[in-house]
Order: sequence, then C-alpha cells, then structure tokens
Amino acid sequence: MDRVDRILAQWHRERPDLDVTAMGLLGRLSRLSTHIGREVEKTFAERGLSASSFDVLATLRRSGPPYRLSPGDLLDTTMVSSGTMTNRIDQLEKAGLVERIANPEDRRSVIIALTEEGLRRVDEAATAHVANQHRVVSELSSEERAALDGLLRKYLATFE
Repeated sequence: MDRVDRILAQWHRERPDLDVTAMGLLGRLSRLSTHIGREVEKTFAERGLSASSFDVLATLRRSGPPYRLSPGDLLDTTMVSSGTMTNRIDQLEKAGLVERIANPEDRRSVIIALTEEGLRRVDEAATAHVANQHRVVSELSSEERAALDGLLRKYLATFE
C-alpha cells in the first residue's frame, strides 16, 4: 500500500459515492513527476545547471553545428514567456555558456550560440542525465518500460 492508496481509502470511507480511480492514477503520475524532477535537478545541480538552463543548452546542442539559434527559435521549443527566455539567456551568458552574436542575415537581431565551455558542459550534463534516467527507471523490466511508454504515449496524445 502506497500513500495514494491511503488517500483513496480515506475518500472511499468518507465519500463512497465517488469513483476515485482516476484520482489514484493521476495522483501517482503527479507524485512520480515530483520524485523524478528532484532526481533530475540533483543531476543538473551537480554540474552547475538547472533543468531550465539545461533545456536551453540542450536545445542549442540538438540543433547541430554550429549550435546556434535565434531567440525566437529557442522560445518556440519551450513553454515560457519571452521575458523568461531572455532571463535564461542572460544567466547562461554571464556563466560563459552561451554568447550573443550578430545575426549575419539581419544585423538588428542576434543569434544565441553555445560557447566551447557551454558545449562541454551540456555534453557532460547530457551524459549524466541519460545515465540518471536509466537509473530512475531501472526498477522496471524492459517489457514494463515499453508497456508504460506505450500507454503514456497514447495518453499524452489525447492532450497534444
């Protein structure tokens, strides 16, 4: 019996008329998200990053050489405001992980580029992040992981 089971038992006792099965499923997803988020943040913090800074660096890294994108392209890959993205870029620039360079196609705008240190740091963090992700799901067999992945893909598609 986990914490969610105890909560559901209380609801069954107090409101037996309610079908709380969805509450159990969503409660477990929420709790898992919290636990996994802590593990992810810990891995990034050990490398002087946060999940949000890693997100920007990883987006630049995934774009391929020369690891440059416009602020608008970076913004399109996230669900944050332009002000939030500007703040993230400012912080990464102060840390020497990205640089703003003049856009050769439009001198009025800039391109955000990984620095050598940014590339080194994101590669190190990505390696650790992937290893951590494998550790976090290691309690599930490969068959269980595949089944869960399929179910979550189907469920996520109803929202996206």
